[in-house]
Amino acid sequence: MQAAAGTRRQGASWLSMAWRAVTEPSLVRRLLVAQMGLLALLWTVVFIYAATENGTDSPVLKETSVYHAVAAVADDLADAPARQYHSLAALDAAIHQRYADAEGVAELAPGLLVLQRSAVVYRSPHLPRGADAESFVASAVSDARRTFDDGRQKWRVRVVTGTSGARVAIFVPRGGWHVLITLASHGYYLAPMVISLPFLLLPAWLSIRLALRPWRRVAQEVASRGPQDLAPLSYRGQHQELAAMVDSVDALMARVSEASARERSFIADAAHELRTPLAAMRINVEALHGQTADWRQRELLEGILSSGNRAARLVSQLLVLMRSDAAASLGDAGALLSLDELLQDRMAVMSGLAGARGVELELQSVAGVAIVGWRESLVSLADNLVDNAIKYSPRGGVVRVGLWHVEGWAVLSVEDQGPGIAPELRSRVFDRFFRAPKQEQGGSGLGLAIALGAARRHGGRIELTDGEQGGLKVEVWLPAA
Repeated sequence: MQAAAGTRRQGASWLSMAWRAVTEPSLVRRLLVAQMGLLALLWTVVFIYAATENGTDSPVLKETSVYHAVAAVADDLADAPARQYHSLAALDAAIHQRYADAEGVAELAPGLLVLQRSAVVYRSPHLPRGADAESFVASAVSDARRTFDDGRQKWRVRVVTGTSGARVAIFVPRGGWHVLITLASHGYYLAPMVISLPFLLLPAWLSIRLALRPWRRVAQEVASRGPQDLAPLSYRGQHQELAAMVDSVDALMARVSEASARERSFIADAAHELRTPLAAMRINVEALHGQTADWRQRELLEGILSSGNRAARLVSQLLVLMRSDAAASLGDAGALLSLDELLQDRMAVMSGLAGARGVELELQSVAGVAIVGWRESLVSLADNLVDNAIKYSPRGGVVRVGLWHVEGWAVLSVEDQGPGIAPELRSRVFDRFFRAPKQEQGGSGLGLAIALGAARRHGGRIELTDGEQGGLKVEVWLPAA
């Protein structure tokens, strides 16, 4: 039963893939359909032209020797009408076999009409009956081509007069809708396309795939770029259309790079200018706090100090974020760093903050964990993660920091005992200035954004999971050296 269910699921999967391949828009399929449609249109035009012009320059109308042979037979056997008719019928059959359609379409076969002394001595069975055709042949100028209409079909006719006065006329069907319908009904329209379609599809598909190779190379290069890599594309094809697209993409990336640089410069300058007045305000408020004895004024001043500290921290984080973005855009090479030693140094620095909040720090690290990276960026990453864990852990809580090797990766984990983050919000907390709803702790919403930027700069990633202590567990995966 399980095998049958697996087979059904596999069949459904194949059907789903086939359906997506048919329904999803594809430039290759669009070009292939356009090419097949153009070929079908071209074949239709050629088919209609050949059908409508059938008889205008038919080879049998140009064969003067055929006319003279028919006239000679009519003259030589004029005294033996039975033999004359039999011989002319044989010639008519030979003309039919020589010039008629290979499939024997009677409606398109040439017809023979022979007059001798204004009397009909032979008429092809499929030619129109009546005096109109006879009068037309009798009055026609010798060796001239004319069109005869019997009311149902038009004929292209050439009349040649023999040496003894016999008039030989060959009728060839002129083009018309009935000719098209007759040819189509015998498969002369669809059969060539159906037969040639398999032989046209593969070359057309290969030619389109080969023609689109430069486009795919450009698409692959664009897809491999990171969000900070706004340099011009390295691949530039010689094709005019591709060169125009590459130039447009390069111009767009240049404009984005300039706008991003102006934005970073503005934020960095603003944050740098804010540091001085914030520091001066803090000094003045601390001085007032030390001089006043009124507890109400002291509470107000403590609130101002707390707000000033938050503003100073926000300014500091903005500066770190802008410097990190600027350094990433420059693309300078990193250095070999001992991540375990760097983590021990930062834990020693953060221990004072943890002690002030009544939170215990635990570090479990293996020795010899090295990566190629940038120390300032890694310091920002570790400080922001540990600071967040300390801030959201309750008094008396434990923040566990770990570092180990996992199959070529250096994995840094920070686990707290705080309220955690709802799974549906974990993808959004990395957005700049985003804060989870109902968050009691203050903050700027930049800590995780800075950490994610640092991780991506080193070719790593950050994962958020539920911690074993009930809080949030942050894992940073960085390529190990």
